Amino acid sequence: MVDYQIVLRDVTRRIKEVRRMKKLTVQEVAYRCNIERSNLSRIEAGRTNVTLKTLCIICTALEIKLTDIIK
Repeated sequence: MVDYQIVLRDVTRRIKEVRRMKKLTVQEVAYRCNIERSNLSRIEAGRTNVTLKTLCIICTALEIKLTDIIK
């Protein structure tokens, strides 16, 4: 059985890690995604249920594949 909380934590940590590796601010990525900065902050902190659609949008903004954050 997959523990949703663990998967969410790992995915959101990876988003933050990639963003920092690319030297992008939360504001820059949020702008690219057309979402509020506060929403992206909540996603990175794992405090919100992120949809597959939003994950795809974030991956596009970070110029990575979805499989890069779901490991």
